[in-house]
Amino acid sequence: MDLYFAPLACSMATRISLYEAGADAHYIQRDRNKRLPDGSDFNAINPLGMVPTLRTDDGEILTENTAVLQYVAEQFPKAKLAPTNGIERARLQKWLSFVSTELHKGTFMPLFSSAAPAEAKSYALSLADARFAILEKHLTGREFLLDRFSIADAYLFTVLNWTGATPLKLDSYPAIQAYIARLQQRPSIAKSLGEEVALYKAEKQKAA
Repeated sequence: MDLYFAPLACSMATRISLYEAGADAHYIQRDRNKRLPDGSDFNAINPLGMVPTLRTDDGEILTENTAVLQYVAEQFPKAKLAPTNGIERARLQKWLSFVSTELHKGTFMPLFSSAAPAEAKSYALSLADARFAILEKHLTGREFLLDRFSIADAYLFTVLNWTGATPLKLDSYPAIQAYIARLQQRPSIAKSLGEEVALYKAEKQKAA
């Protein structure tokens, strides 16, 4: 399978999950101009130009982060990246939705958008504490979002990593800080983060 990604974007969650699974995958970088390494237009593959985009072994193009993550988990069941049924599966989907809607899109995206007006950024900042408080309470005394590492943790770590590029601070949330510190030591995350930080710096230098 082919994973189209951008360095340190939400697609890093899929890279982490593929590394967890020991999957044989190709990683194809989309640059800031929506171009691929061969110079072709990424929009021809995904008209929205968004990552992650996954080309399956059957040639199907799969988009939307939570769908891609669940597909990866289902393709590699031995990695146990997602519960398969019952209330645990519902809890997984709850946390995937929370990270996607409340954090990724609702809080962080307005802060990153150069087109977002100041009012939108201020509103996004005003939402953060209530959402971080929910995470803080849940993660107190817990190692992961569920009973073991899952695709939801890969996604949450990826999104929380963006706090360093925003005015958002985690000083008041020791359980979240401890969660991040633990996951940074996980081999799949350490490898993904190291690789993507290097790619991000190289891309930024090239654009300067």
